[in-house]
Amino acid sequence: MKMKAGLIGMVSLVLILGLVFSTQAAPTPGVTDTEVVIGMSTPLSGPAALWGTTALGAKAWADYVNDKGGVHGRKIKVILKDDGYNPARAMANLTEMKGQIFAFCALLGTAVANATKDFFAENKIPLITAYANVRIWAKYPKDKLKYVFVSYPDYENEGEYLTNYAFKNLGAKKLAVFYQNDDYGKEALDGVRLAVSKLPGKPEIAGAVPFEVTERALATHAQKLKETGADTLVIYPTMNHGALILKEMAKIGFKPKVVACFTLGDPIMFNLAGPEVWEGVYPAAPAHSGIPGEPASDKAIEILKKYDPKLAGKEYLALFGAMSMMHLVKGLENAGKNLTVDGLIKGMEMIKNWQPEGIGAPVTYGPDRRHGVNGSRILKAEKGRHVPVTDYNIYKPLF
Repeated sequence: MKMKAGLIGMVSLVLILGLVFSTQAAPTPGVTDTEVVIGMSTPLSGPAALWGTTALGAKAWADYVNDKGGVHGRKIKVILKDDGYNPARAMANLTEMKGQIFAFCALLGTAVANATKDFFAENKIPLITAYANVRIWAKYPKDKLKYVFVSYPDYENEGEYLTNYAFKNLGAKKLAVFYQNDDYGKEALDGVRLAVSKLPGKPEIAGAVPFEVTERALATHAQKLKETGADTLVIYPTMNHGALILKEMAKIGFKPKVVACFTLGDPIMFNLAGPEVWEGVYPAAPAHSGIPGEPASDKAIEILKKYDPKLAGKEYLALFGAMSMMHLVKGLENAGKNLTVDGLIKGMEMIKNWQPEGIGAPVTYGPDRRHGVNGSRILKAEKGRHVPVTDYNIYKPLF
């Protein structure tokens, strides 16, 4: 009887312990006492490979934070994969990372973001900043939007702003548009058309010439733009396509004033297009980041180059990406030592009127605000540098 009673007691103890362990919270994926794992997928190859520098800048900033002890004793481990600007490859990368990462940072590409947008909510993985058409999330269900935090200019808002600037400040009379034939370029074209519809006299859009991201020969496109007779051109391409179209235009003697989207705000465009070709272009710059030549930006850039010397010459995009990691780090700091997904979300929502390292326009997130800052400013290409000619123009957050 004693043995039977002892056996019953042991079984009871096992059942009780099993119940206790089963009611404890499951470990948070990507989080240990000493480490937090962050995923990134970006084009390190393909037509938009230069934009992949953003992820390298983000990783360099994480390395800097780690050297200072990390966040609440946790080092940031970055898993970085190349997607070649291809939505299917990006989704494959995300699927491979599932179960390994705590959050995702610096997603790049409108087509990529559109294809992967549901992944984050479905898997309860926070997406901290994405470089894509922000209207993807403008009408997103609130329960899914919970996991998304974006600070990035709206292409339509900026297209309208650039067009107004061209007519009001550059004396444009006849405007043409060169744009990528996807949501990135089409949203910008909508902004151009909106601006023209509101301007006095409703000036003419002389022509809109699209291109495919896979195209490399743009001579025909340049000829079509010349045939519009436009004196001013608004462009929304990749950096490589922006350089290519301007070089082809130069060959046929077509030299309108050029206003470019902020994705071409990197002074590396002088090297890609050629100094004479790029000189005098008016690129935009995003409100959430800074540019080389500004004291606060230069201080951060020197840190980035220390941790990744290969970023020298690519400072604009490196800083652009580092800003995303700064947002994530701030959220992790606010979340506290007991790190959970809900804790990070609340930590991000605590960010109010904040300028990371004193760079860019103030950022604000909140329970009902996921678009931290939406704005741009105008630069001018002068002697190898991009010089600000306006202050930040802040648009209304879209979500």
